Amino acid sequence: MHAAALRIELYLRECRSLKAKRAVIKPVTEGLRKRYRLSVSEIDHQDNRQRATVGVAAVAPSHAHLVEILDEAERFVWSFPEVEVLQIDRRWIEEELT
Repeated sequence: MHAAALRIELYLRECRSLKAKRAVIKPVTEGLRKRYRLSVSEIDHQDNRQRATVGVAAVAPSHAHLVEILDEAERFVWSFPEVEVLQIDRRWIEEELT
C-alpha cells in the first residue's frame, strides 16, 4: 500500500465574500472527490475570503499509480482559472513494517 497527501495553497483574487469563496472552492474539492476518488478538505484559511488551503489524501496499490493520481489531481486544480495556485506540497506517508 502506498499513501500520500497534498497541501494546496490557493489565492482567490476575485472573491469578495466567504460565500463567493465557497462557490469557487466547491467545484475544485468536489471534482477531486468525484473524479479521482480522493479524500479532500479545506484545512486552513477558512475565515479568509481570498485564501484557501486544501488537503488531499490518496492511497494506491503501487507507487507509480499513486504518482499518476497525484499528478492528475494537481493538473485538475491548475485548470481552474478562478484560483491561483501558490504552492503544492506533496508528502509521502511511509508504511511502518511490523
